[in-house]
Amino acid sequence: MLKSLLLKVVALAMLSAVVTSTAILYAADPVFSGPQAGEKTTPFKVADFTASTEAKERDPITENHGAPTALVFLHGLERSMVPLMTTIDMYGADQKEKLKTEFIFLSADRLSGEQRLKAAASSLKLQSRRGVSLDGEEGPGNYGLNKECLMTIVVAKDNKVTANFALVQPGIADAPQVLSALAAACGDQAPPTVEALQARRGQRPGMADRRAMAAEGAAARGEKPEKPKEDFPGKPPTDAKLLGLLRRFIQPANDDVAVDQVLREVNEYIAPDAALRQQAIDGWTRVLHFKDRYGTAYARQQGQAALDKWKQQK
Repeated sequence: MLKSLLLKVVALAMLSAVVTSTAILYAADPVFSGPQAGEKTTPFKVADFTASTEAKERDPITENHGAPTALVFLHGLERSMVPLMTTIDMYGADQKEKLKTEFIFLSADRLSGEQRLKAAASSLKLQSRRGVSLDGEEGPGNYGLNKECLMTIVVAKDNKVTANFALVQPGIADAPQVLSALAAACGDQAPPTVEALQARRGQRPGMADRRAMAAEGAAARGEKPEKPKEDFPGKPPTDAKLLGLLRRFIQPANDDVAVDQVLREVNEYIAPDAALRQQAIDGWTRVLHFKDRYGTAYARQQGQAALDKWKQQK
């Protein structure tokens, strides 16, 4: 009797360990988009609008002849991603003799994609090459781009990927790592800081660009300009680890166990640091503001409860 009971206890303990380990691994699953480091970049076509309002078909991979290249694939445009876009664009302009920087818009409808591209390029004053993928919203077929990622950055040299950034919610917090990868690809031993690049644009990160992009987008759609709106509440964390946890938290494929695991990690990470707690408050305030847009229903419910608790701890 006792032996049977002990065997049951051991079996339950082993099952619990397996379930917990599986949940942790599932929660930590990275997001993949585009060719990974070590893989080849293969040719594809874009409708290029860099030098003219008329489209010119070109193949960036073949044309760049293996030179260090940054391929920035955009599945959409949001205000939060503008500072990162302009930082990459500024650095690409600085290193134009060594680095080929390409912004590639992905759209199911080519005409709509071209309108968005022209509006964004004009309002952001993009200096890099920009075009619309001729392969629609999926992008080049063998690149495996993930539509959950608003921005996928593929850095390559000699037509081989050296770095990949699959960004579900891209923001300025991603810029230091991206700049480091771009600098490594083109041999820049002393790349500028994000702050230095943004300061040269004569603005604090993103604010003027965001408003300009919204106005240009409305004009491209034939809409009347709207009065400037207030910024969304909260803001993405600047701490890289906390930003990564937030991105894991909003994954639509998460089950309840994965959501709970992320929140446990967040609570452990921010507990000893008031500044990190404030970043968590700001980050979760931002994603919860959009209601049904990010995460599962359970994630939003538990995220709101966590947010209320963090505010009480201030």
